[in-house]
Amino acid sequence: MPAATAHLIPPPEEAAPTTRDRILEEAARSFREIGYQKTTVADIARTLKMSPANVYRFFESKKAINEAVVERLTGEIEAMIAAIADTPKLGAPERLSRIVTALHDDSRRRFEAHPRVHEMVEAAMSESWAVCQAHVDRIGAVLARVVADGVREGAFAVTDPKSAASCIHAAITRYCHPVLVNRQPDRVEPPLPVMIAFLLGALRQPPRDAER
Repeated sequence: MPAATAHLIPPPEEAAPTTRDRILEEAARSFREIGYQKTTVADIARTLKMSPANVYRFFESKKAINEAVVERLTGEIEAMIAAIADTPKLGAPERLSRIVTALHDDSRRRFEAHPRVHEMVEAAMSESWAVCQAHVDRIGAVLARVVADGVREGAFAVTDPKSAASCIHAAITRYCHPVLVNRQPDRVEPPLPVMIAFLLGALRQPPRDAER
């Protein structure tokens, strides 16, 4: 093949991700605009002017498409809180407060902009729990890292940062879970700043065994 012609034909390893990304982008748009349940693989293919068979070359099912869309969404969230956790010159209490607030604000913002997105999340929870659990685990790891930083700084007095992070994660679920956060958003008790203050106070308390 002449060199000039070879430059006009992208290698398969470059072409495939482009098509995959187009499918994911269209699927995410459709999930947001008409909902996960109403979107079909045929709808996605028709909008992209390709056959459903071509979509199935990249994703074996609609479930697999949803998993990839959810992984992309959760990856954005994880990158956001990791950046806060890595913020220099901020103490662990401030970083932890900002992470919880960011998770809450992000969840509310996404729902208000795209109210049908919770269908996609609920589908992932029922059909692809492993994807959701991996996201939960990664958030927990960031929380545990910040708590451990706080112990090293002398700001927190807990003996097991991982367990403390699990407790924090459970306590903030009502404020950050994409399905729960927008149910009666103006009547959440206690208000998020009150919950954050309570959690930071608990982290600062020495274990009971140490008090004896």
